[in-house]
Amino acid sequence: MAVVVVGGNDRMATRYREICSSYRCKAKVFTQMPADFENKLGSPDLIVVFTNTCSHKMVTRVNSRAEKNDITVEKVHNASVNALKNVLDKYCTASA
Repeated sequence: MAVVVVGGNDRMATRYREICSSYRCKAKVFTQMPADFENKLGSPDLIVVFTNTCSHKMVTRVNSRAEKNDITVEKVHNASVNALKNVLDKYCTASA
């Protein structure tokens, strides 16, 4: 499963990737908005948006991309490790 994490803390980006890999998911993490953001999102199975740490413009681009490609978007206010794990518990299978 492919997951994109949008928002969150810069220092936690590596940790977000590690958590996703423990759930057998490939992950892209965008804590800042790069140029050509909407195209860099690709076509993942799930997009997790940490709403308290990302700009309104990023959320708008995510929603636009998700609508076009029928992608599930999960919005979470808190950018914590537990918040990400709770979302992944809902959509992915954890490794043993």
